[in-house]
Amino acid sequence: MALSQGGTPEPEEPSPRSRQRMQLRVLLTPLAVAGRRLPQKRLLGAYGGGGAAGGKRLCREPPPGRLAPREPASPPGPEGAWDAESDGSDAGEAAAAADGHSQLSAYERKRLKNITENAKFFAALKLHESAARLHQIATKRQSHVTKRAKPKKAEDETVPRRSMRLQRVEPSGIPMPEMPAQPGAEEYREVPAGPLPMVPEDQMGNSKLTEDLLTTWMRISEMKANDTQKRTCDIKRYQDSLNSMVLSEDNIKKVVKHRVSSMAIHPSESIIFVAAGDKSGQIGLWNVDCKSEEAAHVFIPHNYLVSCMHFSPCNPAHLLSLSDDTLRCGDVTRAVFDEICRSEGSLSSFDFLEDNASTAIVGYWDGNVAIVDRRTPGTSSELSADIGFTRTRTVDVHPVNKQYFVAAGSVDVCIYDVRYLKAMGNKPVSSLKGHTKSVASAYFSPVTGNRVVTVCADDKLRVYDTTSLSSTAAVLSTVRRNNNTGRWLTRFRAVWDPKQEDCFVVGSMAQPRQIEVFQDTGKLLHSFYNLDCLGSVCSINVFHPSKNILVGGNSSGRLHVFKE
Repeated sequence: MALSQGGTPEPEEPSPRSRQRMQLRVLLTPLAVAGRRLPQKRLLGAYGGGGAAGGKRLCREPPPGRLAPREPASPPGPEGAWDAESDGSDAGEAAAAADGHSQLSAYERKRLKNITENAKFFAALKLHESAARLHQIATKRQSHVTKRAKPKKAEDETVPRRSMRLQRVEPSGIPMPEMPAQPGAEEYREVPAGPLPMVPEDQMGNSKLTEDLLTTWMRISEMKANDTQKRTCDIKRYQDSLNSMVLSEDNIKKVVKHRVSSMAIHPSESIIFVAAGDKSGQIGLWNVDCKSEEAAHVFIPHNYLVSCMHFSPCNPAHLLSLSDDTLRCGDVTRAVFDEICRSEGSLSSFDFLEDNASTAIVGYWDGNVAIVDRRTPGTSSELSADIGFTRTRTVDVHPVNKQYFVAAGSVDVCIYDVRYLKAMGNKPVSSLKGHTKSVASAYFSPVTGNRVVTVCADDKLRVYDTTSLSSTAAVLSTVRRNNNTGRWLTRFRAVWDPKQEDCFVVGSMAQPRQIEVFQDTGKLLHSFYNLDCLGSVCSINVFHPSKNILVGGNSSGRLHVFKE
């Protein structure tokens, strides 16, 4: 340090490196006016170059209100290196100073440089042009998807379109003549009380074809069947006889209009003669051996569903049928349907209490049973008894001890003694327990009555031992299967083969459609099916009493005859 003339020391001239260090301290000082970092957008707007986004030239003039920048720093020393406090971006800072950005701090200049480079990079990617093209493509695709314009209704159109059939107009445009109103196209005329002439539904008077059918019925009824005692053959021979029974197109016929609800087969061994009842009250008679189109005729002796039907065991010229309100006897010798019993209650089923068919036990849908005697005048029952059921679906009389009958109700199946029936307080002789849902049917075995087979909605067939008629019958076997027929099919009923004490037949829901024969042990012996001819469920089935013949009825009124 040099001394002045007055003796005071004179300050030394600072070296270039010292000046550079001092200048760096000034440059790192934030702007006094701003007080904070400028936002990116404002920084670009104030100091950005021409390459900024949007293509705007950034103003190099300091914005209004900003203090005048300090004196530009001296160039770096001859060594060409910055002090350790510098960030090492000397070239960038020099360029910034040259561009007039010397009023910014080093950090803001570097930040401005990064922003500018990023803007140039994204501009090189041309994202805006790609987004514009994609938007244009999406707009074009949406323009092709146009909603169909709803047709405007004509102002003068007051009624909807109707087919020519509904307008009763022929295809040629000629109006059809008005048909006279007929009572009940689907609802048949109400059947009056009392005897009814045996006249087919499709004609008002006798005809040659109807006379031939009724004459055939009368002729085969006069023939006495061979009094062969009912016997049971061995299972092997019985299975062979079942295998010999087949179905053909000639043995299928629509006999009634609606679904079959009951069937009976004439005991004649010379001609196959079948009767079927449907849900509308029709009874169809079919001579299976007659191959003409007029082999079957329909009669209407009832107003409601025909739920039960039997040929008289002593006189097959009588066909007894039961509907909701009446029990009638079709007497072919007099060509009339006599009225045996008429009731205000709903009848469900019946069976003969004697071999001469003079008395019968009748079940009611409300649970009661009644005794009807055909020999007494009038159409009322002799006795009505409350057996404690809420509903009685079927009744069946013991084949040997005629005083016993089995009744199937909602979930109850019991055996009663008809000799001790009274109006109230009846006790069963034996109870067949185990059913958890409604029971569709219960029938004694045909020869000895030592078995009872039931069909229940819990998807089980049960066979009970009724040899001793104890207070609670034992279950011999149970078959698990589908018994749920639904509302459009008649419920299954398992009925015994009159020729075989220990075997019964029942319809099936299995595919292919079939009719199944079981042994009382629960073993499936045979399934009747024909892929070409049998394509529906046969809910009602009946065996011929002496020949190898099985008839099944379906929900469309068709009968299928399996025979040798």
